[in-house]
Amino acid sequence: MHPAPSLILFSSLSGLGLGLLAWASLLRPEGGAALLAFGLGLALAAAGLGASVFHLRRPARARFAFSQWRSSWLSREAVLAPLALGTAALHGLLLALRGESPLALGLLAALLCALTVLSTAMIYATIRAVPRWHHWSVPAHFLALAAAGGALLAAPAPLAAALLIGAGVLVALHWHHGRTAFARAGQSAATATALEGRVRLFAPPHTGPNYVTREMAGQVGRARAGQLRLLALALGLLLPLALLWLSPPLAALSHLAGVLCARWLFFAEAEHVVSLYYGRP
Repeated sequence: MHPAPSLILFSSLSGLGLGLLAWASLLRPEGGAALLAFGLGLALAAAGLGASVFHLRRPARARFAFSQWRSSWLSREAVLAPLALGTAALHGLLLALRGESPLALGLLAALLCALTVLSTAMIYATIRAVPRWHHWSVPAHFLALAAAGGALLAAPAPLAAALLIGAGVLVALHWHHGRTAFARAGQSAATATALEGRVRLFAPPHTGPNYVTREMAGQVGRARAGQLRLLALALGLLLPLALLWLSPPLAALSHLAGVLCARWLFFAEAEHVVSLYYGRP
């Protein structure tokens, strides 16, 4: 699939920001430390959520995303995100100004941040037409990356290191699952057309490029997927582990760069079953 920059920035920045807000809500820093942690977390999360609007063909209609929360994970994300940011902002403001805030408020803020990240992941994990995404490893590694990224800036170094390693393992498991996910789904031109035997496409459905060929049936990024995976692990896991005890901010920046690489691959390697109509073997 085509890796839209807006979606890459959205899912990476918002995950890091919400992870930081969750840890800050649980660890309860005070004074200037609270202002810095919550301010940075809110800025990152807001920047990521703002980037998602640019992926909409008609951003003015973004308000309609709030109306389908009973059935749509995207709508649940749209409802949860402002609740999470608002609750975390109130919790951080109380900690900064008064030095105290109700424990229940901090727990609620952390829970809402986690549920927002989960909702983002479930948007993709519930798409059966993309076998690589339709797997438990998608919400697992989204949550793990958010927790690890936030921990780099707010949690003790040993805990951050453990979360980084755990996130790296889950990302690797997602990559391993994705290698054969399309084949194991059992989809082919025969199942798509309900015909028996070996089915071969006589001609493509369209004679020129269209939205489907640009966004869902391309072969973007697969040639260099191996090098990008190594780069994602090096920047997102190995270098942050080396920098964690020297400079947590630099470790977080490196981790974010690795997450951007991994998220680019997440979209670029995804294979939609509609590609069967466009000559996918």
